[in-house]
Amino acid sequence: MSEGKIIVGLDIGTTKVACIVGRKAGNGKIEILGYGKTISTGVRRGVVTNIFDTVEAIKTAVKQASDQSGVEINRVSVGIAGQHIKSLQHRGVLMRDNHETEISEAELERLRNDTFKINMTPGEEIIDVIRQDTYVDGELATNPVGMLGSKIEANFHVIIGQTSAAKNIIKCIQSAGLEMDYMILEPIASAQAVLDDEEKDAGVVLVDIGGGTTDIAIFKDKKIQHTAVIPFGGNIITDDICTGCSIIKHYAEEVKVKFGSALASENRDDEVVSIPGIRGREPKEISFKNLAHIIQARLEEIFELVNYEIQKAKSENNLIAGVVLTGGGAMMNHIQQLAEFKTGLEVRIGYPNEHLNATKMKELSSPMFSTGIGIVIETIARMEHDEFLQASQEAERQRAGYTKEPVEIVEDEQETSESEIDVNESRRKKKKGIDLKKIVTSFTEFFTPDNIE
Repeated sequence: MSEGKIIVGLDIGTTKVACIVGRKAGNGKIEILGYGKTISTGVRRGVVTNIFDTVEAIKTAVKQASDQSGVEINRVSVGIAGQHIKSLQHRGVLMRDNHETEISEAELERLRNDTFKINMTPGEEIIDVIRQDTYVDGELATNPVGMLGSKIEANFHVIIGQTSAAKNIIKCIQSAGLEMDYMILEPIASAQAVLDDEEKDAGVVLVDIGGGTTDIAIFKDKKIQHTAVIPFGGNIITDDICTGCSIIKHYAEEVKVKFGSALASENRDDEVVSIPGIRGREPKEISFKNLAHIIQARLEEIFELVNYEIQKAKSENNLIAGVVLTGGGAMMNHIQQLAEFKTGLEVRIGYPNEHLNATKMKELSSPMFSTGIGIVIETIARMEHDEFLQASQEAERQRAGYTKEPVEIVEDEQETSESEIDVNESRRKKKKGIDLKKIVTSFTEFFTPDNIE
């Protein structure tokens, strides 16, 4: 893809809608031109529940990003998540017509497109299909393009979601006056922003703790092995604090962010915070230790579900790079230590600045922007692949003898000069394959009274 093309990523989350404007720089990294962020009130656990509120939030975030970047935004790529997301493995086979020709990217794409045709449960659809291992005549091929063979087989990671959930996202995009480039699974986008190739090769679990969901992506040998979405995130911790401390949601979110901890043992008993009472009621004093107990209990539940997904993917012994935490929930104090204790793996916090050029927008280095920045990175990668695929398809057509210009059938002209006929009319007559006038004349001469006995 040509450098400098403007890409816009839109993260429609449960707590925020973020719009990121960026482009690929000359050094291969991403240059961020501007961003916008606003509160999201029309999404619950990653699923749109209020079209009007979501559209207004999208418009606000897009306008902020447009004003800051000086770019008129018409097209966006958007992330999708939610508890309805699930995945499965599928194996596809393609028998080649001519095993003497080189395997092309276009053939691999046909094999991938066939996977979109597998039957789904009513109400579900395939969101994306990602190629994993590829085999040529039964042998593993790290890159089959250019090889010779008669049979191509490939394992695919198929991501499935609710049709209604995907259509509601598209409706929000269109209602906001925008067009969509790609719909990208959010954990894959976040992984693009915070992981490097070494981690993906060694084996790593990406855990993106958002407001409504916790997204999981497991990589090994640089390929996606498993994806999942847990229907718990930062918002449910806030709800637990509301219930456990008998305070309203606004104050619960504030004390969680400012004073919360994932480990109760790291807090002293005499540390307290005073919360104003409702409409003149007495203030409430909340112990930091009690607050941490509430947060720790819910985070332990989330990490137990992460462990379940790791075991489900059968990758617990192959994750040399451990766990990478990102998303707004990864900013919780002592969450790294708790995650290491619950998973038994090494843990680090993932920041979305690993693939970015230096920027004055320091806020973007926060884990909460991992998904939005990852959508930009993934969109650039997909556009480059589409350009490569288009070139491969064109080369395949050329090999098959395809020509863009149609072949004209030219007949001898009968007593007519170019000077007497308009050029366009002449070309039209040249394309005629049969002269009907000649046929009528021949039949008239044959069926005359003199020839009938």
